[in-house]
Amino acid sequence: MTMNAAGGRRRPPTIHDVAREAGVSRGTVSRVLNGGHYVSPAAQEAVNAAIRRTGYVVNRHARSLITGRSDSIGFLLTEPQERFFEDPNFNVLLRGCTQALATHDIPLLLMLAGTEDERRRLTRYITAGHVDGVLLVSNHSGDPVAEQLRGAGVPLVACGKPIGMGSKVSYVAADDRDGARDMVRHLLSLGRRRVGMVTGPLDTPGGVERLAGYQEVLAEAGFDFDERLVVSGDYSRASGEAGAERLLERVPDLDAVFVASDLMAQGVLAALHRAGRRVPQDVAVGGFDDSPAALASSPELTTIRQPWDRISAEMVRVLLAQIGGEDPAAVILPTELVKREST
Repeated sequence: MTMNAAGGRRRPPTIHDVAREAGVSRGTVSRVLNGGHYVSPAAQEAVNAAIRRTGYVVNRHARSLITGRSDSIGFLLTEPQERFFEDPNFNVLLRGCTQALATHDIPLLLMLAGTEDERRRLTRYITAGHVDGVLLVSNHSGDPVAEQLRGAGVPLVACGKPIGMGSKVSYVAADDRDGARDMVRHLLSLGRRRVGMVTGPLDTPGGVERLAGYQEVLAEAGFDFDERLVVSGDYSRASGEAGAERLLERVPDLDAVFVASDLMAQGVLAALHRAGRRVPQDVAVGGFDDSPAALASSPELTTIRQPWDRISAEMVRVLLAQIGGEDPAAVILPTELVKREST
């Protein structure tokens, strides 16, 4: 902060103060703040040292008027608000993306759009240029948001492959199908033969791919597909509990369940306990995500680990590259089977 001429209220340091402190021109300071192009290493170090000494903070509003950018990114979740607070995966992903953007000094804006009106309002806000790009989380087929943002030229990266959009939209995803295969093979290796599944929403990429992996391994093992062994959920704990109840009604000799999320698996465990089924002695249970819910379960869940840190870092990397002019890209990351007490 700097005193004014009358010795009164202190004012925040300006780019002119930084230039004077560093012994360089204002233009040199400006080039350093905008990426350091055409600036010598010595001048860049002098400017950075002057910024630290003066406490100068970039005026983002002023810079946006010059660059035409907002210097912010949107984290758009197209789910009801209560789902954000219930499902720990969203919080883990949000934290990872926030940390990845912090290294670039870019803030992340959380946007919740669980209704059609909310999606319409936020689409207008985004396409008006209030953010430079969007990290889209939990997209459903038939949801027009991704297509509308892409059509408006907004840089966009989805978490999971958007259904029906091919290579038009950048995305970062865990290998859902391969993770499901690993879990079902593990359950079969334990001698289980009546393996049910509680799927995720089948209008989402994770829901579709995890079900496909389950079906493929059972077919490889010589089992005919039995539709009574599959019920759908929506990734909520309540849907897992209801799904387990339906499975027990349909298949009383059920001896294993692959659940498409850890949070749903908590509901499955509750239903099995209420029905007097021991886990894993009577029914083995496997989840998906390796979220905090896996360790909070009793017994602790065997699950498929999604590499959340890498997913969030790659989403940010791909989005910033797209903002910089690169073409859409797809990244698929490997999963890992984590064995715990529930199998």
